[in-house]
Amino acid sequence: MKIKLDRTVCDGFGLCAVHAPETFSLDEWGYVSLAGAGDVAPEHEQGVRRALLDCPVHAITELKPVEAQQGDPAR
Repeated sequence: MKIKLDRTVCDGFGLCAVHAPETFSLDEWGYVSLAGAGDVAPEHEQGVRRALLDCPVHAITELKPVEAQQGDPAR
């Protein structure tokens, strides 16, 4: 799983850091930072998916694998 974080959208609710502290951290103002390049280890996927679903401003998105995008008939 790979994710992207849009810090310009983040409002600092901090739910992501609660659900997936190994992937998200909060700065001194309560805004989130992504640990690493957005690659999520399989053992952390459940918490990251929960964070993705619970983010009230949708600042976290899951990036689909390139293979899945190439087979997409909508493109």
